[in-house]
Amino acid sequence: MLRQASRLLAHRPILAARTRAFSTDLPASEQTADATFAEAWNKVIPNIDPPKTPLSFMQPRPPAPSSIPSKLTVNFVLPYASELATKEVDMVIVPATTGQMGVLPGHVATIAELKPGVLSVHEGNEVTKYFVSSGFVFIHANSFADIIAVVAVPLDQLDANLVQKGLTEFTSKLSSATTDLEKAEAQIGVDVHSALNSSLTG
Repeated sequence: MLRQASRLLAHRPILAARTRAFSTDLPASEQTADATFAEAWNKVIPNIDPPKTPLSFMQPRPPAPSSIPSKLTVNFVLPYASELATKEVDMVIVPATTGQMGVLPGHVATIAELKPGVLSVHEGNEVTKYFVSSGFVFIHANSFADIIAVVAVPLDQLDANLVQKGLTEFTSKLSSATTDLEKAEAQIGVDVHSALNSSLTG
């Protein structure tokens, strides 16, 4: 039975059928596929405008260039604000869970999870630093990088005294925690405040 299944699968071009470009690499013509949805919607509910889909909010990005560009285009967004929008910079360094990761123009396409730490944006001789709590970075082959963070604060706006106070409080809570939930919450507080403290002292 397994032999028959493997033989049948071998004759079907499954990989070819499932292979498709990244959404950020789609040309403008393919991003108008929402028209089919809108047409079907209007047949069923003609009195109500069709809802917006994610493709409605995405602008087509240029394909990966034949030569490495001189700048990295960065989008840095939070749930409540957009810190950087299509900003051209020389490099960003992100606090990935695997370690500090530098991103230059021409970086290989990558997705990385962020841990509490310092995100630095390098533009010429200027370096802007943010403390990020968590999130993800999406690096595209066309030298675009999308950074999505839950919380981000410019490093120069952090209060060292409040950071120390918070670290002391969560360390005390961790030592006195009795349930798994209390321990987990206190450990998160210790980890975040330790990273805050390191970002200010390091």
